[in-house]
Amino acid sequence: MSFQSAIRPDGVTRETLLAAFDGLLQPALFKDYGPNGLQVEGRATVRKLVSGVTASLALIDAAVEAGADAIFVHHGLFWRGQDGRVTGWMKQRLSRLLTNEINLFAYHLPLDAHPVLGNNAQLARRLGVTLSEVAGEGRFGDQSLGVLGRCPATTAGAFADGVRRSLGRELVLVGEPERPVVRVAMCSGGAQGYFEAAIAAGADLFITGEISEPQAHYARETGVAYIACGHHASERYGAPAVAQDVADRLGIEHRFIDIPNPA
Repeated sequence: MSFQSAIRPDGVTRETLLAAFDGLLQPALFKDYGPNGLQVEGRATVRKLVSGVTASLALIDAAVEAGADAIFVHHGLFWRGQDGRVTGWMKQRLSRLLTNEINLFAYHLPLDAHPVLGNNAQLARRLGVTLSEVAGEGRFGDQSLGVLGRCPATTAGAFADGVRRSLGRELVLVGEPERPVVRVAMCSGGAQGYFEAAIAAGADLFITGEISEPQAHYARETGVAYIACGHHASERYGAPAVAQDVADRLGIEHRFIDIPNPA
C-alpha cells in the first residue's frame, strides 16, 4: 500500500522515478520479450506522470496535451525480433517523445506478476477472485505468471456475466454455462498458452485476454470453462495501480489515460 505524500513542486529526478519502479517491480527476476525500465530518455525532472496500457501515438499525444514529463506503460516500444529501423509508426512515436522530452518507462512481465498491484492481482480484485497471500502459492505456468484463486460458488455463465459488467465489454465463453465454479485461474493478456497448466492446477475456469483455436477444444474436452475477455481489457488496471502507488510515495502528480482498444 502506498501513502500519500504532499505534491513536490520541484518534482523528482528521472533516476529517482526509475529506482522506485525497479524497486517495486524487480525486473531482473524475469526473462522478458523486451527491455523493462526506462526505454526513452526525456527531461531530467519529473513532476507529472501519465500511465496507460500501450505506448501508442494516441497515448503519447494525450500525455503531451496533459503536460506529462513521463509515461508509464505495460506495452513499450521495443520488442525482441524487431528489425531496428526507425521508420513509419516507430518514427512517429519516438519523434513525439523526443521532441517533447517525455520519458517512457515500460514494464511487461514484471507488471503482470506483482502480487498486489500487477495486472493479474488487480484483475482478480475487480472480478471478486481472492488470491492466496502466501508468496508463490497458487502460481502456475511459465515464470509462475498465472495465478489461481477462489470466488464465491457460482457458475461459469454467471461468472462470465459478472466479467462483462465489470469490464464493460463482450467476451468469449467456451464451456457449459451451468458448470460449477469456485477455483478460478487467470493470466492477463495473450496467455492462452497457459490454459493446459491452469487445467493441471485444478481450475474450474480460466480467464485471459485472448483465445486461439486449440483452447476451445481443450475446454470442451476437459470441462474447464474458458473466458477470453480482451487483451487490452484484461491489462487496464496494473499500470495505473503501480503508477499511482509510486506517484503517491514520491509526491508527484499522476493521471491514467485509457486509450480504447477492441482487442
